[in-house]
Amino acid sequence: MTNAPETYSAKDEVGQVRARRTRWQRTWIELKKAPPTAWFGMVVISCYVFVAVFASALAPYGEADSSFGAYLPWGDGHVFGTDQIGRDIFSRMIYGARNTMGIAFATTCLAFLVGGGFALAAAISRGWVDQVISRFVDVLMAIPSLIFALMLLSIFGSSIPALIMIIALLDSTRVFRLTRAVAMNVVVMEYVEAARLRGEGLGWVMRREILPNIMPPLVAEFGLRFSFVFLTIAALSFLGVGIQPPTADWGSMVRDNASLIQFAQYDWKAGVTPLIPAGAIALLTVAVNFVVDWFLMKTSGLKE
Repeated sequence: MTNAPETYSAKDEVGQVRARRTRWQRTWIELKKAPPTAWFGMVVISCYVFVAVFASALAPYGEADSSFGAYLPWGDGHVFGTDQIGRDIFSRMIYGARNTMGIAFATTCLAFLVGGGFALAAAISRGWVDQVISRFVDVLMAIPSLIFALMLLSIFGSSIPALIMIIALLDSTRVFRLTRAVAMNVVVMEYVEAARLRGEGLGWVMRREILPNIMPPLVAEFGLRFSFVFLTIAALSFLGVGIQPPTADWGSMVRDNASLIQFAQYDWKAGVTPLIPAGAIALLTVAVNFVVDWFLMKTSGLKE
């Protein structure tokens, strides 16, 4: 009698381990079926994440180290030369991956938390709650996002917390629209009505009944929204109101080195220098879209 609970616990633990192995095996099987474009996107994203996480160890110089000469050529300790005040461009590219991607990821998560939460509340409550939130979102969406962001940043400043909150607020309107649209098809289901009739709270219905059934389009939208937020931050930095120096950012690096393009006829390496951060932005955007396209194909049930 005393050994029975231990035997049951051991068997239960073994069953859980096997279930986890089965899930990993199914995931690996699905990954092996992924098209080359999806694999390309996943490899590129993995490389970017690795560089962002280990930026301090990978960068040969400091992020704001300006002890070198201005506009030094490629080589001689500087892979991509130096910028206008003597900072190593290769090191700033590495740190820029951490800063730009980290801020974009935090902004996207906040946008989904705000927009998705209000959308689920509006879809479940309906009535005047839905009307009030939807009309407020319509007002925000009627204003061009970039112009609105420039206005708000000029008022509240260009600090990183302000940048995250402002862009998250503007992008949460798009998240709200999509989440509300897909949630409206779920809230009318019988199991949702049954949960509400037995007295389950709003938060429980949102987490347990609605959210699991609308995850595929939201995950795909997260990837696309991350790309748009990433590009928005780069555009604001290029205009001088985004991430401020000495913090490295790919958008501001394009602006700082744009004058080197006019010297391309004398030194092609100098002309290519401002295109390096621009190419990094474009490559990540393409990679994310490749992965999102594959995920949408899988969740939609389409074969071609």
